[in-house]
Amino acid sequence: MNPQPLYDLSPALRVMLMGVVIALGPLAWVWLRNPRAAPARRLPALTLLTLFLTFDLVLFGAFTRLTDSGLGCPDWPGCYGNASPSGAHAEIGKAQEAMPAGPVTHGKAWIEMIHRYLATGVGVLVLTLTAATWLQRKRGAPVNPWWPAATLAWVCLQGAFGALTVTMKLFPAIVTLHLLGGMVMLALLCRQAVSYEHAQRGDEPVPIAPAARAWLVAGTAVLWLQIALGGWVSTNYAVLACSDFPTCQGSWWPPMQLQGFELWRELGKSGAGAHLDFAALTAIHYAHRLFAYVVLAVLGLVAWQLHRGGELRKQAGWIAALVLWQVATGLSNVVLGWPLVAAVSHTGGAAALVVVLTWTLCESRPAPAARSAGIAARELSA
Repeated sequence: MNPQPLYDLSPALRVMLMGVVIALGPLAWVWLRNPRAAPARRLPALTLLTLFLTFDLVLFGAFTRLTDSGLGCPDWPGCYGNASPSGAHAEIGKAQEAMPAGPVTHGKAWIEMIHRYLATGVGVLVLTLTAATWLQRKRGAPVNPWWPAATLAWVCLQGAFGALTVTMKLFPAIVTLHLLGGMVMLALLCRQAVSYEHAQRGDEPVPIAPAARAWLVAGTAVLWLQIALGGWVSTNYAVLACSDFPTCQGSWWPPMQLQGFELWRELGKSGAGAHLDFAALTAIHYAHRLFAYVVLAVLGLVAWQLHRGGELRKQAGWIAALVLWQVATGLSNVVLGWPLVAAVSHTGGAAALVVVLTWTLCESRPAPAARSAGIAARELSA
């Protein structure tokens, strides 16, 4: 019996066609909602809708990973050389009969392929945004085509990581990079959405005190590092290495091994090929937990400074609320044994924080020295 090839491009056109069909729905919605608007006026609406659908795609990607459906179809981009699991019913049935709880089942195959369809649909929307923006730029519209072009290039790279996720059998470094790539997509689209909003309002980013701006940048940096650590926990299935809180395994400093942070290794194995010890999984989990305290403190300070400044209180409220959401869902993962709803919600909270912090960065700029002194005096009087 010949093994199934990892790459089979024969169904690629049919998968792409499915993505086009999915993208037609959002495109028609934007057209119907703005029937008399000029094409350049539809770009902001399409950008926001693409941002929303990319957020949904990140959540569904987390659902795919957390239900162990990442290898539901063991080849790429189709499923056993077919464009849908329906055409691979016999092959999936044989795999499921051999391993009923294994990586390939009918349900997992559909979850995996729906994720690929949605990703292709988002790719079509980004391609449409890029083409429409360049066309409007040639017609003299005041739009910047380079951000959509960068987003399109990133979509192609993200697709490559999606393929490697399957063909390299859930290699932890690749899966984590795929998660981070989805977050970068959100940041890129958010940047474009804010720039369109500024153009419509005819204003510029709000000047804030340089110290507040510096803390905002620091908060964004620690968030990205924490997302990388969280992705490493999830892709190594280390969530349940600590099932109590605030201690871990009844200790404030449980046995840990640094081999868990060897980046280039197979799932469940060390860089030398040996099975990964439980102490290594504990180190992965506990590093994420300890750094969460740093993120909580920094983002709490960011929210307080923005609220005190007065100009960005809406963003401050969102940051504070999402940080509390992350604390609640993170604790739920530990004490409730990693329930699916809490795990997906935790990823969603991280994605929402990326969007909100990117939004806040784009809506703010460091105030000049004289303006900064006035802002500080106003904060002291308040």
